Amino acid sequence: MKKIKLLPVWIALFLLAGTMAFSQNNPEKKETKGFALLELYTSEGCSSCPPADELMGRIQNEYKDSNVYVLAYHVDYWDKQGWKDIFSNADYTKRQYEYAKFLGKEPIYTPQVIVNGKADYIASQETVVRNAIKTALSKPALTDLSLEATQNNNNLAVNYTVEGTSRNNQLLIAVVQKTVKSNVKRGENAHRVLSHYQIVHHLHTIDLKDKKGSVSIHLPKDFNTNDFEVIGFIQDSKTGSILGVNRADFKASSL
Repeated sequence: MKKIKLLPVWIALFLLAGTMAFSQNNPEKKETKGFALLELYTSEGCSSCPPADELMGRIQNEYKDSNVYVLAYHVDYWDKQGWKDIFSNADYTKRQYEYAKFLGKEPIYTPQVIVNGKADYIASQETVVRNAIKTALSKPALTDLSLEATQNNNNLAVNYTVEGTSRNNQLLIAVVQKTVKSNVKRGENAHRVLSHYQIVHHLHTIDLKDKKGSVSIHLPKDFNTNDFEVIGFIQDSKTGSILGVNRADFKASSL
């Protein structure tokens, strides 16, 4: 019987060590594989929504330095059930209906979360939502988006640069309040103090014709860069799929 030479084993170990060293020297490699944009549809008038709001808050905190983004849209169809949500907006209800057409799922409901514009989930189901995030992060982004924002009094000038878009793509820019508490006096959540996270105050849509451009956005009166942030994302207007997302970098005003 011939003895097995150890040289091939040492070579394999050497190659394995080299691969591990490469991974350790490139800690951002996994991070750049993909992104997860979570669009929550919620309402202060919905008794099932607070657990979903709390989950989105935990996810936002856990992933705040990574490629996971949360946007909370407060819809208005609960406003006639005894309590008007002060953050509600009919435009966000319209956006939810648009997703229902894209996904082929009606009727609309709360709390609903849509991940990367491709799949929806009951937003309070933590295990399901977290698995959806992992799946989204495993797929590469199809566009590269960068945003620079400058505040001038009540207006925000946003410069954008996009790579990898097509003629059906739109750039959406959301002005987001990170967290706030609300005292609900009537409706299904009567006598509760609710915590909200990543509230969308404004959503501006731009039909992309050029790779670079700028847009001016009117800001909420209490806007500041500590309590708010600006998130932009690229969406295919024909399918609803989200192709890329990023936060705006704030620059000092020249005024």
